[in-house]
Amino acid sequence: MSDLESEFSTPAELKKTLHRLRIEHQDLSDAISALETLGRADQLQIRRLKRQKLYLKERITQLEDQLTPDIIA
Repeated sequence: MSDLESEFSTPAELKKTLHRLRIEHQDLSDAISALETLGRADQLQIRRLKRQKLYLKERITQLEDQLTPDIIA
């Protein structure tokens, strides 16, 4: 059992975490867009937010893979 699998005792917990991460990912996307729209945003801050957004996207993908059963072709 991997670290990801042992982190959640039920699929419902995993889905709940996925939902929370998706909301956080969208919030980051909105924040980045708002900062870029201002035109005078701190580029370092935007890069950090984008890095955090990418991390969340990778985490979401990992958790989604857990929900999808392996199909043997």
